[in-house]
Amino acid sequence: MDDLAALRPTVFASVPRLYNRIYSAITNAVKDSGGLKERLFRTAYNAKRQALMNGRNPSPMWDKLVFNKIKARLGGRVRLMTSGASPLSADVMEFLRICFGGEVLEGYGMTETSCVITTMDIGDKLIGHVGSPNPSCEVKLVDVPEMNYTCEDQPYPRGEICVRGPTIFRGYYKDEVQTRDVIDNDRWLHTGDIGLWLPGGRLKIIDRKKNIFKLAQGEYIAPEKIENVYAKCKFIAQCFIYGDSFNSFLVAIVAVEPDVLKAWAASQGIQSEDLRQLCADPRAKAAVLADMDSIGKEAQS
Repeated sequence: MDDLAALRPTVFASVPRLYNRIYSAITNAVKDSGGLKERLFRTAYNAKRQALMNGRNPSPMWDKLVFNKIKARLGGRVRLMTSGASPLSADVMEFLRICFGGEVLEGYGMTETSCVITTMDIGDKLIGHVGSPNPSCEVKLVDVPEMNYTCEDQPYPRGEICVRGPTIFRGYYKDEVQTRDVIDNDRWLHTGDIGLWLPGGRLKIIDRKKNIFKLAQGEYIAPEKIENVYAKCKFIAQCFIYGDSFNSFLVAIVAVEPDVLKAWAASQGIQSEDLRQLCADPRAKAAVLADMDSIGKEAQS
């Protein structure tokens, strides 16, 4: 963060994991400030959000009172933030737009497609999608009957995202079998991602064809969705979800954010020699679990 304040970038390209950490750091700081400062932030946030939703320009007063201090954390000059690599939750994107005041755009792509397949347009106020197709490629949705996704679905067509064009790779090096698995006879690359078409030619990613599994009771689980929810916890740096069809429950492997956990321990008067000892403390475990439960309930996970 010190480097960002010194460099003062105008364009900031990153991934959801870092944006989630920025979101958590700001929201935690607001909660800790309490009293008048917290109420002022909530008032400014809601006023600016309402203005943006109604297509109006927010009052510059809110930036002067609240948001310019937050913008300064990234140097104060950022006018464009881009996100890729994994889904950025709609509430985090909205939060970034309100707090930093510039454009926040999400894109979708793969290494096999020379990166970009779709990107959001500058000025698009709709949140929760990855934009429209890059002019250099074609995009179509193919029915996945085993998951009940079809082009006849209402209100929007759904299916596996397939891409074709000059930006698509020729195949995996010396691996014809895997190449044939993803590229069909008409040169369509099958991404394994499930999408739907929104009005205006916008694409929304809603599921993953292969990265799902069934628990013993028959419930289908998409672990990435759950991981993205818990990534918003202030104590969590990384989270990995695992399960299989022989058990009826999931297992989460959680890597804590050391600075946040140590700061919490100091505020509670808990002393420890190192992070390992702190993580083994039942009080620390209870605090992390309580935060995860709270975030999970908010997201209805």
